[in-house]
Amino acid sequence: MHEASFYEPLAGGKVRCKLCPRGCVVGDKQRGYCRVRENRGGRYYSLVYGRPCALHTDPIEKKPLFHVYPGSKAFSIATVGCNMACKFCQNWDISQASPDDIRPPYQTPEAIAQQAFAAGTRTIAYTYTEPTIFFEYMADCAKAGKARGIESVVVSNGFISAQAQQALFPLVKAIKIDFKAFTPSFYRDICDGFLESVQASLKRLAKSGVWYEIVVLLIPTLNDSSDEIKRMAAWIVKDLSPDVPLHFSRYHPMYKMKNIPPTPPDTLRRARQIALAEGCHFVYIGNVPGEEAQNTVCPHCQAMLIRRYEYRILENNIVKGACKACGKTIPGVWE
Repeated sequence: MHEASFYEPLAGGKVRCKLCPRGCVVGDKQRGYCRVRENRGGRYYSLVYGRPCALHTDPIEKKPLFHVYPGSKAFSIATVGCNMACKFCQNWDISQASPDDIRPPYQTPEAIAQQAFAAGTRTIAYTYTEPTIFFEYMADCAKAGKARGIESVVVSNGFISAQAQQALFPLVKAIKIDFKAFTPSFYRDICDGFLESVQASLKRLAKSGVWYEIVVLLIPTLNDSSDEIKRMAAWIVKDLSPDVPLHFSRYHPMYKMKNIPPTPPDTLRRARQIALAEGCHFVYIGNVPGEEAQNTVCPHCQAMLIRRYEYRILENNIVKGACKACGKTIPGVWE
């Protein structure tokens, strides 16, 4: 076991978790909502430190992070657990599991960094479940990776406390946020989370200097109305930045929502046009192989910057962080 960060002791042997906005008050021998942090005698422990249940080498485009080291590989890791309960989760078998269900072998942060180095990856990616809930392990892996010249990227739901988020920023190169929807009811009823907490998290991220991208999984009838997309895009431009890459991704039936059909590609194209009209500079379509909107185009001169097919880079015309054609700076982490 590893003592958790971000908690405070309370009367009667209880503790209050301060890792995410849920703020669980946890009695002795009880666990928080995420199932991976336990109170033992008034001290709070992580039950998943050093217990990665998934280890894979992926293209960084699969995260997706389109403006971070294009064509590079990421060593992806996860533990069980999550601080939300999305009914459409594609990795529900590990995100909704507990440490009692899956007990993988112990691996030190140094072992993770060594494997990432041996695999020739540019980054370690904390992904698949919710990295916030294995914060201590993520932080130590990031430090071990950095010692070997390997950066860290995070794939997150953005449901993290301000205190924990500020501690995370210096450790990572980029963060991808899954922005579930733009209505409180969707977050409450479909994800068991809070929209306003994620919006606050995104605002802090926008001010941090850490590169970030946003993905919205469009689910038919639930979060795909033109009005909702328009309001979301307008908020992103006004409160975050027109330069944050925005990915609209296709939904496939999964977990507790197998009754909802896949997103029609035309819905994604409509969403993209709305976001562009609202002032977003980089808007992508995901989970549609061969879609032209997987490419990066210069917002200044419309030249092709990066041509992609699925997770492969076919063409890259960004030179020293700028458009090869017009010389204007393209926001991202390129070198």
